[in-house]
Amino acid sequence: MTGQASSKEYRLSFTEKAKKIVSQMSLEEKVALMSGNVTLAEMSDCFERPSADKHYNYYPYPAGGNQRLNVPELKFCDGPRGVVCGKSTCFPVTMARGATFDTELEEEIGEAVAREIRAYGGNFYGGVCINLPYNPGWGRSQETYGEDDFHIGQMGSALVKGVQKHNVIACIKHFAFNSMENGRFTASVEADPRTEREVYLQHFKDCIDSGAASVMSSYNLYQGIHCGQNGHLLNDILKKEWDFDGFVVSDFVWGVRDTVGSANNGLDVEMCNTHFYGQNLVDAVRNNQVPESKVDEAAVRIVRTLLAFSEADDPEKYPRSVIACQKHIALAKRAARESMTLIQNKNHVLPFYKKAAKKIAVIGPLANKENIGDHGSSRVFPPYAVTPAQGIANLMSSSEVDYYDGEDLDCAAEMAKKADAVVLVVGYNYDDEGEYLEPSGESMITKNVGGDRRKSLGLHENEINLIKKVGPVNPNTAVVLIGGNMITINEWKGSVPAILMAYYPGMEGGSAIAEALFGDINPGGKLPFVLVKNEKDLSALDWDSNKVTYQYYHGYAKLEKENVEPLLPYGFGLSYTTFAVSDAHFDVDGNDVKASCTVQNTGKIKGDEVIQLYIGFAHSSVDRPVKLLRGFQRITLEPGQKRVVNLTCPIKRLQYFDPESGKWKLEHMSYEGYIGTSSAKSDLLEGTFTV
Repeated sequence: MTGQASSKEYRLSFTEKAKKIVSQMSLEEKVALMSGNVTLAEMSDCFERPSADKHYNYYPYPAGGNQRLNVPELKFCDGPRGVVCGKSTCFPVTMARGATFDTELEEEIGEAVAREIRAYGGNFYGGVCINLPYNPGWGRSQETYGEDDFHIGQMGSALVKGVQKHNVIACIKHFAFNSMENGRFTASVEADPRTEREVYLQHFKDCIDSGAASVMSSYNLYQGIHCGQNGHLLNDILKKEWDFDGFVVSDFVWGVRDTVGSANNGLDVEMCNTHFYGQNLVDAVRNNQVPESKVDEAAVRIVRTLLAFSEADDPEKYPRSVIACQKHIALAKRAARESMTLIQNKNHVLPFYKKAAKKIAVIGPLANKENIGDHGSSRVFPPYAVTPAQGIANLMSSSEVDYYDGEDLDCAAEMAKKADAVVLVVGYNYDDEGEYLEPSGESMITKNVGGDRRKSLGLHENEINLIKKVGPVNPNTAVVLIGGNMITINEWKGSVPAILMAYYPGMEGGSAIAEALFGDINPGGKLPFVLVKNEKDLSALDWDSNKVTYQYYHGYAKLEKENVEPLLPYGFGLSYTTFAVSDAHFDVDGNDVKASCTVQNTGKIKGDEVIQLYIGFAHSSVDRPVKLLRGFQRITLEPGQKRVVNLTCPIKRLQYFDPESGKWKLEHMSYEGYIGTSSAKSDLLEGTFTV
């Protein structure tokens, strides 16, 4: 049965078998199950001198296992934009896939990733990254789906389901409060109980409820305790309250800080090397610092999960030829297409008219670079990557396509004047944002990569100057933005008619960008974050602080609560066609809120729209957001086509967490229902329902 290993009932059926196996093990063998088998020297070499043939995680990293008792090794493959091993399919980054608002597509991507992992000989995917950015300047936010916890939970759950259909263990990370890079090894995050449960943990529970079989702890501290030894998170909430049956692995190398603290507080596997566990843990047990029952519990969790996945029926075979196969590359291209988010299109400049575009100028420092995202642990080495300039040249092969990096503004402007269409490609790369790797005498890393290095959320000064100089000289100009999260545009948006947000669009990203610009596809992506007029409207964060407090409000919820108008709302995205939403209905049916509306494509071409459901809490007796996303669905309509869209929200998702009782509470009152095409009230139809 496909996906049977995602069933908790199925996995628990291996409990007695796992206990019997563990009972035959020595203490050393049980501890070995909890230990990574990769050397720091090997990892150091891969990070210092990466290449397509030898880089971090270029083969599945092993941990644990017991050959004598036929317990398979855990074989780790990182992500999340594909499989980090070898030369794999590179999908758009998670933030781009968040912009698709397409859970069915994300599940298909999960399946493709799992097939490639199996082809490499792996069985564990460490690429379901679902941390929520408190501030969009977080350097690693390209690895998550957006700013809204419900959206993150739905998209992450889809990826989990897809991965585990092919008997690969899906690991959700990083648990928890991991949304700053420069201080991620030393910072302690503080949050009140409601913020903890309602904002930063609920999407993890969504993925657990969807069957995720593993969790990775985070480097940072929470309430003064490292997350790899935080009993409140790992034992009390994850394993006891949520009844999680799988196992917890540490984040790599620095994820364990203390043998006794981690072993006693729910950390099951030290990854990807052994430093604090191994002999140190054996000694701690024999010195009565760690009860052997803690080791037994971890061993049973590990063995049970590995047996469940290894003995489940495979839905297909996994030859090496599946890696970066045409089917998967086509899926990566589809994801890039669906992620393209049109955020400005004055005078209907886009799509460029192909027949009139005889001479095309492609300008900008990123226009001819293979810019597919961070160079940290998420880096995928695809067999090739299509740049924006290449994509345009390939699509418009009968036109003259000229590329210039834009260094000399006068030359760039002169080039633009002579063109029929101008494309300015600007934004970020791995030098601007990404994973931060700690330099230390003890570690294998001696340089930094990425981090929270953006001086602002806007473009580089040279790119702003380029847009302001070139944009006004040609009315057929479009800006393509590359980046992993919000890029503010207020400073220069008046200089150009059209802006397309492309994120980091993966190995076929250049092709998708070209197709969107010239009308082969109709952009249907939606911003998975609010776009502000001023950075001061966002939650402030000191990236280098050793102690930070995450407040209850962030992103669009913060702006709405403070009655601050964004430049563009959450869930916003234009199209080359138009849509009309009508006939909104909201009611309660059993344990669910049901919402529906009629959507019609009122334009002349086929297009995608994302219908979004928000719930309002105006009558609440406690402090609540103005409204929150509680449902979404992406649809495709032909010109003139109508469709009724039905969205369902479980009533339990209307609850708030009561700190005094330590329980979730539902208010029996009138709620507001909103359904439409973005979080802006002008894009929503409103109604009420009573619970």
